[in-house]
Parts: sequence; C-alpha cells; structure tokens
Amino acid sequence: MTHLTRVGVLRGGPSDEYEVSLKSGATVLRHLSPDKYHVIDIFIDRDGLWHIAGMPKEPHDALSQVDIIVNALHGQYGEDGKVQAILDRHGIPYTGSGSLASAIAMNKALTKKVIADHSAAEGHGVKMAKHVLISRDDIIDEFIGDVSAKALEKKLLDVFKSFALPVVVKPVGSGSSVGVSVVKGFHEFEEAVMKAFESGSNIMIEEFIPGVEGTCAVIDDFRGSEIYALPPIEIRPTHGKFFDYEAKYQGKSEEIVPGNFTHEQKDEMMRIATLVHKALGLKHYSRCDFIVTPRLGIYFLEVNTLPGLTEASLLPKGLAAVGVKMGDFLDHLVGLAISGK
Repeated sequence: MTHLTRVGVLRGGPSDEYEVSLKSGATVLRHLSPDKYHVIDIFIDRDGLWHIAGMPKEPHDALSQVDIIVNALHGQYGEDGKVQAILDRHGIPYTGSGSLASAIAMNKALTKKVIADHSAAEGHGVKMAKHVLISRDDIIDEFIGDVSAKALEKKLLDVFKSFALPVVVKPVGSGSSVGVSVVKGFHEFEEAVMKAFESGSNIMIEEFIPGVEGTCAVIDDFRGSEIYALPPIEIRPTHGKFFDYEAKYQGKSEEIVPGNFTHEQKDEMMRIATLVHKALGLKHYSRCDFIVTPRLGIYFLEVNTLPGLTEASLLPKGLAAVGVKMGDFLDHLVGLAISGK
C-alpha cells in the first residue's frame, strides 16, 4: 500500500485573525487531495491550545502524527515566527517563511527599514509613507511621576501636529487591517491610538497617501521563474473607506483582477513585490500591498507572509486569473516545503 504524505493543517490560533484563519484552513482542507495526502486538521483555539479531532494535544504529540505542516494561521503566533520556531524545534517542514523572516515581516516598522536599506544598496528605490513609532512603554516611562491625562494628550498632540491630515494609525504587528484607523481630527486620533494599542504595545503613525489600493502576490519556483508574480489586483472599498477588515472579509469591496493599472504600474508592483520577498528572505509565497497614485507613483505599504486563502481573499483571485487551481497551488507549496526550498 502506498504511503500517503501526512499533512497537518494548522488553523485558528490566538490572534485577532482567528476567524479568517479558520476559513483559510477550511479552504486548504477542502483542496488537498485525499488521493495524495492523509490530511489532519490541527485546530488551535484562542488560548493557543492544539487539538486533533476535538482532543487537546501538546504540540509535540500533534506533530508526531504528521510529515509536513501547511500553515494556515494568520497574525500573532502563526505569522510572527512563534509557531515556525516550534515547528523548527521538532524538525517538521512547513509551508511559508521561516521564523526570523516571519518575525521581521510581521513588524511593519522593521520591514520598512530592511526594504529601505536593501533598495538603497541595490540602487532601486521603494517609496514608503513617512511614519513615527509610539510605544506604550515609552509613553508611560516619559511621564513617570506625572502620568496625567494632560501630559499624555500633549505627547499625542505633538505627534499629531507633525503630520498632514488625514493620518493613519495602525498596530506595528498585526494583519488584516486589524486596529487600523484613518482619522482627520485630534479626538479621533486619540481614540485610534487607544484602539491600536489593544492589538499590541507598539503602534505606527503614518502619513495618508491618497490613491488606489493594489496588491501583488509572488510564488517561489513557479512556472519556470525563480519568483513568479501574479497579476496585480485593484481594490476599491464600496463603503467609501480604506480596505479595512470589513472590506476584506464582509464583501464590502470590489476587487478587479487584473487591476486597471498601466503596464508601468503593474510592472513596478511586480518588481517591488519580488524585491520585498527577496530582501526579507521570505519563502514559498507572499503578498505585498500598495497605494498607487497618478502623480507620486507607487508606495509600498506592507507584506503578508501568509496571505488569506478564503473565498474572499485576494491570493486565490490572483491564482484564478492565471488559471491556477487552489489544489495545484497547495501541491506546489507542499512540494517546496518537503524539498526544503
């Protein structure tokens, strides 16, 4: 009897993107062929406890039952290098980027620094919005002995005044636009800062770049290319705001595949997506988000090392646009992971 590769699918997890991960994992479970794989659903609950078939398992017990992991987690724990470190310790191959690269890419500020340094060294600039970092600890430390609402308000007001309006407030280490706000007034700004701090102890204040949102995914060792770029997708939120969590997962956006961009704009997004993937040492696949402006050019926003695989997600739409079935894409990822690429 032929031995089927035992594939564990990680989904759920203790992040704000728990629900999205459940759906991504469901997509993976649905499209992995039972003729090729013995598929094991590994559910991780909101408290970080692992389960197989409804039974709690220690990670080492769960991993002893698989040959490879398809990582369908998103956000903290699953996308920031933590679960990758667990898998590395147990010697289990897995899809997606390694622990260090994942940790760097999950940190929006650190990602910007790496990209700026790399693009400067290569002589090919990448435009990125001006930003300022605020740490909850820094704010508290600065006002020890005077942790008053008035002192905090002054600190935030100084930051607020340094930007033209509107301004973007976002957690440094979260995805799916969780905790992200675009604000025009100081009262809104204060509320947005507190909201962002709910998703992490470090937040980023960023200038707002008006334009059309776009995204471009890349895949390693695909169709004869070292890094194959899928066609850039244009995103138009239908509720008049930016591409926030509701727009992404509640059908409140229009995705145009391929996007209504010029050839030059498409080429530039594909170039930057490839550059970011290489510069950060990412593996297997990733997806970069952009703002495309008519006069200022293309701005890189952030990279997703484990893009969503739900029916509403962008990567599957990019795959469909070039005639790639989800099952074939997953076969490719599993093959990359098993081969150690």
